[in-house]
Amino acid sequence: MSKKNESTSKTFIVVIALCLVCSIIVSGAAVGLKDRQEANAALAMQRNVLQAARIDFPSGEAAGIYAERIREYRLNMETYELTSASEEELAAAADTESQGDVARRLSADEDVAGVRDLEQHTMFYVALGEDGESVESYILPIRGAGLWGMMYALLALESDGQTIAGLNFYDHSETPGLGGEIQNPRWVSNFEGKQAVDSQGNVEIRVTKGANPQDNEVDALSGATITSNGVDNTFQFWLSDTAYGPFLQKLREGEVL
Repeated sequence: MSKKNESTSKTFIVVIALCLVCSIIVSGAAVGLKDRQEANAALAMQRNVLQAARIDFPSGEAAGIYAERIREYRLNMETYELTSASEEELAAAADTESQGDVARRLSADEDVAGVRDLEQHTMFYVALGEDGESVESYILPIRGAGLWGMMYALLALESDGQTIAGLNFYDHSETPGLGGEIQNPRWVSNFEGKQAVDSQGNVEIRVTKGANPQDNEVDALSGATITSNGVDNTFQFWLSDTAYGPFLQKLREGEVL
């Protein structure tokens, strides 16, 4: 009986020792790879911004072209003021946002896109021409609830602050072949050239079945009504006075840059 207990004890000791060793290895790998993971995440976002701005980049050259053509700012969603920041400050800002840099909780009437909270600060990107000086477009982060979760995108507006230059849904959990078609370049290209807002700031762009292109409408995705409604609600929220509306008005009036 004692031999059996001794054997069981040894087994538990071996199992615990293995768990401790594995935990140390996994923790060490996580710490060692943290910088690389952050660098890869930053590079992925740079590519997303370039794609939204419709700036072509050869494989392996995204970082260089991004540095030449994109300027990064922090946008205060309460005062609608811009702040230029260093890489360290931008990284700190991103970390703060991930921990809940919340300006206020949205009411049910305001929150048509299902975002719940409006952050106090967000990123704002300016895409420059090949001369490195003229403004080609402004890029704004937007998000909204789809069928299965939040859909994250970057919306590029032309220098007039009204016309859509590009759209890139870079992260979502929608059904492949249905709602997942929000990433299909053929569908996304339908937004280009449409009016996001008019000169008075009224939201013009709509996603609807049987769309009339002359009315700044884009046809909803077939078989993905909830996702399509989510995209439409995303535009209605972020382009409204509750979110970017006042900032876009300042942009159109030349009071920002």
